[in-house]
Amino acid sequence: MMRKLNDLWVKRRTIIVVAVLVTASAAVFGVAHYSSKSPVVPTFQVKRGEFLDALQFRGQLKAMKSVSLTAPSNAGDLQILRIVPDGTQVKKGDVVVEFDPSKTQQDLAQDKSVLKSSQAEIDQVRAQGLLNEEVNTTAVMKAKYDVEVAKLDASKAEVVSRIEGAEANLKVGDAEQALREAEAKLKSDSAVDQSTIEGKKHASGKADYDAQRAETALASMTLKAPADGTVSLFSIWHNGSEGPFKAGERAWPGMPIAELPDAGSLRIAARVDETERGRLALQQPVTLQLDAIADRQFTGKVESIGTIATSDFSAGWPVPRNFDLEIAINEADPRLKPGMTVQITVIVDRVPDAITIPAQASFLKSGQTVAYVWNGSTFKERAIQVERRSRDRILISSGLQPGDLVALKDPTGKE
Repeated sequence: MMRKLNDLWVKRRTIIVVAVLVTASAAVFGVAHYSSKSPVVPTFQVKRGEFLDALQFRGQLKAMKSVSLTAPSNAGDLQILRIVPDGTQVKKGDVVVEFDPSKTQQDLAQDKSVLKSSQAEIDQVRAQGLLNEEVNTTAVMKAKYDVEVAKLDASKAEVVSRIEGAEANLKVGDAEQALREAEAKLKSDSAVDQSTIEGKKHASGKADYDAQRAETALASMTLKAPADGTVSLFSIWHNGSEGPFKAGERAWPGMPIAELPDAGSLRIAARVDETERGRLALQQPVTLQLDAIADRQFTGKVESIGTIATSDFSAGWPVPRNFDLEIAINEADPRLKPGMTVQITVIVDRVPDAITIPAQASFLKSGQTVAYVWNGSTFKERAIQVERRSRDRILISSGLQPGDLVALKDPTGKE
């Protein structure tokens, strides 16, 4: 009996001890939880690492050399039958743009008809001229014969009566006058025929010129790629909106339609502030991120830096004075096209084993730069010394240590 009572007491004591331990653990956990609550704003843990002092600015891809394809300048009204899509890869001789040739073909047929008709008229005038010349030449020869006969009759004046002699002399004069008239008619008709032929030749020459121009225009109705490359369609204001030409639309003579940029001449044009120009150098490596090619990062180098600052009126007011910058791309990619925008990053310095924080982790309070450091239950304001800044990072010389948890948003600010 006593043994059973003893076992029962042991079991109860064990249950009581376990209950006390559970209660104590819960109390300790509650106190610990209360004293180490989580921050209510985003934070960043300070640590050592390499600080990259970088410059970032925007640029645009441009082709220093390119071949333009323009609509024929002497073809009149033009309608696009076919045009390759923007960015199409083409080989030399491939058709890029094809215009409707029907109107030009009609003009060519009409010009050839006029040319043929003019040539026929010239042949007809020449034939009539030869006939007139033959008739007039015959008349001149007959007049000469009549003169000789009249002179022969006049030579008999010594043996015939005076009256007959006078009549013979008159006939000589009439025959000579007829000869002069025949010669004048021969010369006049020849001049008229020659003038008529020249006029017909002029009309024929114009018809021939028009026909050749129509043939040239017809040949230019098809624009072919002068070399291998990527087609870049011009964006032009037409039909009430801006954009490249499409099949079925009309273009006016001499209008630029597309271009084939020389891939080897692609450069990035940018502008840098005068405060940043001194930190750049020729052949300095750069990193390039094109907005239109997000899956690849390119590298390049600074190829030229402007020596004279110019006003950049596209940057708003007040108008800044910037320097032109040209950057060469190291890699080739068929997707590279003029007009693409680029994010350019230039690493101007590297500081190893540095304490850095994001730029948004620093705040200006009462004229000094501070950070808010988490102490386990609340944020404490702490003054920090900034040694250098980049676009999104800050190099800290004092005020923070590795492991500190700093706020990325002012915890004292109102929501």
